[in-house]
Amino acid sequence: MSSFRYVAVDQGGQVVKGNMDAVDAESVIERLQRQGLIPVRAEPAAQKGRVAEFFTMDLARRRGLSKAEVAGFIRELGIMLGAGQDLDRALRFLVETASSERLKGVADDLRDKVRGGSTLAGALAHHPESFPDLHIGMVQAGEAGGSLAETLDRLGMLLERERSLTSSVQSALLYPAILVVAAGSSIVLLLTYVLPQFVPFFTQSGAQLPLSTRVLIGLGDIVAKAAPWALLVGVVLVFVAKRMLADGARRQRVDRWLLDLPLLGRLWRETLAARFTRTLGTLLKNGVSLIAALGIAEKTLGNREARENLSAATTKVRTGSGLAVALEGFDLFPARTIHLLRLGEETAQLAQMALRAADIHDEMVRTSVQRIVALLVPAITIVMGALVAGIVASLLTAMLSLNDLVM
Repeated sequence: MSSFRYVAVDQGGQVVKGNMDAVDAESVIERLQRQGLIPVRAEPAAQKGRVAEFFTMDLARRRGLSKAEVAGFIRELGIMLGAGQDLDRALRFLVETASSERLKGVADDLRDKVRGGSTLAGALAHHPESFPDLHIGMVQAGEAGGSLAETLDRLGMLLERERSLTSSVQSALLYPAILVVAAGSSIVLLLTYVLPQFVPFFTQSGAQLPLSTRVLIGLGDIVAKAAPWALLVGVVLVFVAKRMLADGARRQRVDRWLLDLPLLGRLWRETLAARFTRTLGTLLKNGVSLIAALGIAEKTLGNREARENLSAATTKVRTGSGLAVALEGFDLFPARTIHLLRLGEETAQLAQMALRAADIHDEMVRTSVQRIVALLVPAITIVMGALVAGIVASLLTAMLSLNDLVM
């Protein structure tokens, strides 16, 4: 069992802190709930070592909060407000329990602005690098409707779902990436270190080496000499590509090409559909108007071509068209998305159907990624194994030719 630090709120709205021994954080949360407390945070009590701190510190020095910090901040603020705390006291609690100086500074600034008469949405608007329009729009609607705690809870769930989907995709692709790096490094090592060890022996023998061996020796020389230049060229290409993609029209052409890819394009469309429907459903359920929700959802799409299509569809909705009909005119989202949105409009349950569509798309993305990885890993293993076997076979063939020469 491990020791966990916890923060909770009791029935009277008082903050309760302490340590508890348990198997995992979920056990701590369940035990606190059985005691009638509202859990806010549960984390391991063990302090990080210096090595762990080095690898987890913010090397990039981002101006804003990370997505994990924003999600945690929104979730904890919603819990505190739901437990009966006023906004000032909830923000003070977040300042006192902030996990980083950056988070503490943002929370402290929000509290100062709220105490100065600003709304929470107005205070969040001063930190656009941490809180985008989606967060500000939802909070503004929650404050206007008197349901800020419920709004923050929905927003926290939205952020957690998005982070969960991203983590699932990244985790699934991690093993193939490691496999490619390891196999590629092995091939480079064979060409640039192992094979050159035999070159003097082959040269002294004066034998005519097989063509495959001569090709590999030449390829190893090229790789050894060109590796530093290849790295430099790669860095330059990345920089040039970044500058070129800064142009809006060029970026849109690239994004359109990504959506048209045979397999990855379909996966990208499913991901965009999941992000769009979950954002739209959450905003509509929170009381945001359809036009405003579409404008906010448009900004959450990372693909410029998708944003342009959605903007055109929003224009049609403004003129009186239905959302499903407007989106149907663009080959952007899967047919499943259009069908569910049309059903939601016909039954006056657009928010619920949009969230249902988001769950379906999330599952489709996870399933598709798992299938791609299931096919990719054996393919990478076979290809890299064949390359390594070819190098070793070519080397053995050359050595056997030398034995024939001696005989």
